Amino acid sequence: MRILVFSWRDPKHPLAGGAEQVMHEHMKGWVQAGHSVMLFSSRVRELDKREVLDGIEVVRKGDQYFGVKLAGFIYYLKKKNNFDFVIDQFHGIPFFTPLYVRKPKLAVLQEVTKEVWFLYHLMPFPFNYILGLIGYLSEPITLLFYKKVPFMVGSNSAKIDLIKMGIPAKNITIIPHGVIVYTPKPFPKKEKVKTIVFLGALAKDKGVEDALKVFSILAKKGKYQFWVIGRGSPEYKDYLMSVCGKFGITNKVIFWGFVDQKKKFELLARAYVLINPSVREGWGLVNIEANSIGLPVIAYRSPGLVDSVVNGQSGILCKDNSPQEIANNVLYLLGEKALYDRLQNGSVLWSKQFSWDTSRKKSLDLIDSLAS
Repeated sequence: MRILVFSWRDPKHPLAGGAEQVMHEHMKGWVQAGHSVMLFSSRVRELDKREVLDGIEVVRKGDQYFGVKLAGFIYYLKKKNNFDFVIDQFHGIPFFTPLYVRKPKLAVLQEVTKEVWFLYHLMPFPFNYILGLIGYLSEPITLLFYKKVPFMVGSNSAKIDLIKMGIPAKNITIIPHGVIVYTPKPFPKKEKVKTIVFLGALAKDKGVEDALKVFSILAKKGKYQFWVIGRGSPEYKDYLMSVCGKFGITNKVIFWGFVDQKKKFELLARAYVLINPSVREGWGLVNIEANSIGLPVIAYRSPGLVDSVVNGQSGILCKDNSPQEIANNVLYLLGEKALYDRLQNGSVLWSKQFSWDTSRKKSLDLIDSLAS
């Protein structure tokens, strides 16, 4: 088949995250199976308008929020005879393909946005709240256009949220994500100072501000160091640095920024605990990455995180979502060696259940069945 994938960001976008990585891995599998795949995504000044990534042709036009939707619509009208199947991947705002695509299609969604609409941190008040309110109220209406469209999601949490918004359960297929693992050799020793790490995009909805609150609580309880791994806008990072100053932990927190796979897994292996205070996830890929090298996760009991963290096996799910609760669990876990060892072993076993070979095969079977 000739497959067209619409997405607001591609894997090389400066703000690309887990959703873009997941989509890319599925597309690689489709190319390997003999399909041709084109990814239509937003334009970024420092990236080429066209390039090929792992056999996937990438076309970039329009800004990531609204421009890419309009550009995608115009592109499809001109080139629709070149494609047999369309993927509509959306993050908050879809491409509205049911209105103009009459060929077989699949909606790919990582998570329903819901309250995340109100956590957009790059706009000043009250514009961020106005945008959030518009998005929050319009999301259920938007999904009405997709009531007859098949969906692919990565977790049961995402499926439940879609059902609550009117998508029939029979139209939703859960395909768990795989994980790309790198095992450092030689395997590094743990840091001498107990190290707590946050891994993810520097964004309000990912809970990085709550992570800093956790760090501030722990800093008063003993000798710790704290790592933040992930990228974000320079303005927001400056704000986070000011928060560290306010909490008096500036000298205890290292912001690593974006790191490559090798460095990421080296840092995770040297740390003691990963904390994940995200408000909402489609799955929580960073949890599985941490687990793969024996790092337990302490996470909020949020959608997606309740799917990717097995309470008592791969980590601990908080009873209530608060920085104090995460801090209490960190102190408890690091004070109980037998429990820590058990969670380390359980983490590795849990992570081994996720393979991209398996996930790609399932998504390939899904698009083949929909096309036929």
